[in-house]
Amino acid sequence: MQLVQTVLALALTLGILVTLHEYGHFWVARRCGVKVLRFSVGFGKPMFSWYDRHGTEFAIAAIPLGGYVKMLDEREGPVPEELRDQEFTSKPPSQRIAIAAAGPVANFLFAIAAYWLLSVVGFTTVAPIVGDVKPDSVAERMGLAEGMEIHEVDGRRVNSWRDINMRLLERAGEHGSVALTVSDSGSRGELSASLDGWRLKDDNPNPLGEFGIQPWRPSIPAVLDEISQGGAAEAAGLKPGDRVVAVDGEPVGAWFELVDIIRSSPAATLVVTVERQGERLDFRVTPESKTTDSGEEIGFVGAGVAQVSWPDEVLRDVRLGPIAAVPNAISETWADTRLTLVAIKKMVTGLLSPTNLSGPITIARVAEASVSSGFEDFIRFLAYLSVSLGVLNLLPIPILDGGHIVYYTIEAIRRKPLSEQVQALGLRIGMALILTLMVFALYNDLMRL
Repeated sequence: MQLVQTVLALALTLGILVTLHEYGHFWVARRCGVKVLRFSVGFGKPMFSWYDRHGTEFAIAAIPLGGYVKMLDEREGPVPEELRDQEFTSKPPSQRIAIAAAGPVANFLFAIAAYWLLSVVGFTTVAPIVGDVKPDSVAERMGLAEGMEIHEVDGRRVNSWRDINMRLLERAGEHGSVALTVSDSGSRGELSASLDGWRLKDDNPNPLGEFGIQPWRPSIPAVLDEISQGGAAEAAGLKPGDRVVAVDGEPVGAWFELVDIIRSSPAATLVVTVERQGERLDFRVTPESKTTDSGEEIGFVGAGVAQVSWPDEVLRDVRLGPIAAVPNAISETWADTRLTLVAIKKMVTGLLSPTNLSGPITIARVAEASVSSGFEDFIRFLAYLSVSLGVLNLLPIPILDGGHIVYYTIEAIRRKPLSEQVQALGLRIGMALILTLMVFALYNDLMRL
């Protein structure tokens, strides 16, 4: 069932974004007078198709990993004389550039619309309040302390820990100073510290943690909720509602204390003392063992924690009027664009590991999680992925929209197109590069599994 949900989430996510991207190409091509032969969402043999009054075939194909708009093009076959004026290469370079750029532009416009909608509908977020500061970290050097709320990073407003993570990711590996605007006990001020080339250290970057900040969270009692079928917790006899009070005779006060004990005890038998309906009972639990991406062996028992409500004073309602939401949406989209470009730059320069490159499996898993998390998370995920799709398609790599734009720009300057040999060579290089990246991304996905 989980696999079905993941596949459906991937199909929904890519279906939305690919349709938007290809519709951008389609819409501008039509307005430039180019005849569109096929609009396909997905690759391979069409499962469903229909034609409009212009003779364009609209198709939904079996492989939901992309799509395309096929236009009348003499490079792909003979064109009847009466349709010459509707053929793609007969159009001036400026129109072909517009058609190529329209797909990525559609992705950016969707992101702006998504962030605008979120701002107008409103959402509730947890205030970024510092819980703990790691010794000998950048956070400690700048004077951050428990209880401080962060409002800005380098003068840019932040509403959540997600925003702060994104800002810090942009600064990883850089020199100079980083500045945070914070409030503490009603007073507001700015703290700053030198980065000294601070960089992310592992293949699963955690900018916040490596910067030295542990977010504040409410105390979560060690009360069990969901018990996984066939797991060590079920085998031992633990049940939802059990409150863990001790392990091997040592008191346990909070959920994360229990998590730390279990993680550090793979395959070791533990005596877990719980309170159940006023009684204290002992159970012998042997955590199963698994190896993390970093090679660490940890224990797990297959038990979840009972949900705890956040205090009202740490929740922030974010809602803007329809007019005020426009610049905010543009700013959010630009922040995502900048983050994507910075991440690409850091991968190229070695400041961010290429193992962070993700493929369809990771996208599917994140899509399924965001769909399950609710409307706001799914829309945010769609917006960010849409921006990433737009940015990547604008890279000057032959076969991508950006590569086509480069070709048509050169043609406009030279007053004649590049030779077919040069274009064919560029196409082969572009295909080799994209296929290499796809294989590497898929390899990363499989390693994460």
